Amino acid sequence: MLWESFIVILGLIVFEVISSVDNAIVNAHVLKTLPERFRKIFLFWGLLLAVFVVRGVLPFVIIWIASPGLSLPEVWGVAFSSESHVEEYLETSKPLLLLGGGMYLFLVFLAWLFLEEKKYAFFVEHFIHKQGVWFYFLSSLFFTVTIYFSIQKNPLLALAAAIGTTAFFLTDGFKQNAEKKEQELIRSPSLSAWSKILYLEVLDASFSIDGVVGAFAFTLSIPLILIGNGIGAFVVREFTIRGIDLISKYAYLKNGAMYSIGMLGGLMILESFGREFPFWLAPLNTFSLLALFLFLSYKEIKKTQKNISP
Repeated sequence: MLWESFIVILGLIVFEVISSVDNAIVNAHVLKTLPERFRKIFLFWGLLLAVFVVRGVLPFVIIWIASPGLSLPEVWGVAFSSESHVEEYLETSKPLLLLGGGMYLFLVFLAWLFLEEKKYAFFVEHFIHKQGVWFYFLSSLFFTVTIYFSIQKNPLLALAAAIGTTAFFLTDGFKQNAEKKEQELIRSPSLSAWSKILYLEVLDASFSIDGVVGAFAFTLSIPLILIGNGIGAFVVREFTIRGIDLISKYAYLKNGAMYSIGMLGGLMILESFGREFPFWLAPLNTFSLLALFLFLSYKEIKKTQKNISP
């Protein structure tokens, strides 16, 4: 049991870090425009907000949404109780949680694959990106098919799928605006330092949803999620301070994060319909994809250095 917990926490840390790469890069670029005093304020208080408020509260909210019969205080008790009837209650609501989260994550992956500008790791990515108009057709078809099978199994599953899809479109619009807003924050001298810090906090909360939702593909244990995501958020903050230029050199890290998100979303959807997977599959998926795209990024760095050198 201890070994399983260690593997799950390690997987959560890695997934949180790679899924937050974009967030760290945006933060670093904006922080460069702030005085040192405000950088320290954001990095200290922002870490507390990211770990203890956003990543600390959001898992409880997600379980509460999946278990509407519980009040928020009861959700707290459920999350930290090991009593048999509590575990049975979690197992009952588990499919709802997994399907909602799985729909959200898989649509995040599809949107990246079809719509987002990216460094192409494979030729097929370039081909699919050129067919971006098909994203809306495929995502609508995928949603309709999921609803159809959900209603046959449990009408509440259909509601969970709708909630996950709605959450995706709500957050996707905000994320699409992030890059444009980043340039405005960097270039605009009229915006105060406090305005920039507040925007970065809101942006951080938006980006953190992917990591928190994906965490439920690893485990339903709230304590493990809090530990893994908390450490991951701290590592991302450290990269924001010290290693952002290094991260930016690894061109395919975002690709690895998105493929990991897509795989986890698929696993969550299948599991919500009754498929069972071993505890190590989600961490192995994350580790393997990270290793693959780190290797591809390393090859790209070597290739670039070779072309630059006389």
